[in-house]
Amino acid sequence: MIEQPTQGPPRAPEQMEADLRELVATIRNPHLRRLLVLVFGEGSTTWAEFRDVPAAKYYHQAYRHGLLEHCLTVAQAVSAISVIFPGIDRDLAVTGALLHDIGKVDSYEFDDETDEVSMSDLGRLYGEIALGYYRVRRLIERLDGFPPDLEHALSHIILSHHGSLQHGSPVVPCTREATLVHMVDNLGGRLGSFDRVEHQLADGEQWSQWDKGIGAGAYFATALQQQRKAA
Repeated sequence: MIEQPTQGPPRAPEQMEADLRELVATIRNPHLRRLLVLVFGEGSTTWAEFRDVPAAKYYHQAYRHGLLEHCLTVAQAVSAISVIFPGIDRDLAVTGALLHDIGKVDSYEFDDETDEVSMSDLGRLYGEIALGYYRVRRLIERLDGFPPDLEHALSHIILSHHGSLQHGSPVVPCTREATLVHMVDNLGGRLGSFDRVEHQLADGEQWSQWDKGIGAGAYFATALQQQRKAA
C-alpha cells in the first residue's frame, strides 16, 4: 500500500476551527452572524458535537472531524464562487454551506477506539436532512427578530442540498444559493471519494477498482511516480 498518514483530515482540527471562525467573521448579515455564533460559538454544545463527528459512514470524510472538514471546504469554495457569479447572496450561501449537513451531528455515531462510523437511531428514523432542518429551526426560534424570508431561504438550502428527490431531498434547489451549495457539496463529496480511494491504492497501481462514490475506477497519474522517487 502507498504510505499515507492515518486516515483523517489533511488540516489539523485546530487550524480548521480557526479557518471556520475567520470565515464566520466575514458574514455581514447580523441575523445570520448571530445564528452561526449560536451554532459554532466556543461554548456551544452543537459546536462540540459538530467538531468531532464524521461527514459520512463510508464514501467521503468518514473519520473524526470529517464533518468539520467537509462543511468548511464547501463553505470556503462557495464563498469564492459567490464573487464570480452575479445575483448570489454571499452571506446566505456561505451560511447554508456551513449548516447544510448539520443533521449529521444527530445522524452518525463515531467509535474512537475502533474508528467505526455507524448510523444512530435518529438517523435511521428521520434522515440527516430532516434532522438538520429541525435543528436549525429550533436554533432560529431562540433568536428574536430573525426575518421569516431569511429563515425560508436558509431552510431551503438545507432541505434541497442533495439536489433531487431520488437522492433524498424533499425539494430540488430553487434558488441561486441552494443550487450553488448543492453543486459544491456534490463536488466536495466526489473529491473526498478520491481521497479515500487513493488511501486504499495498492503498491504499483495507478487505477483503483470501480468505486460507487466515483462511478468509475479512479486514475492517479502521479501515484506510481511518487513511489519510484521515494524508492
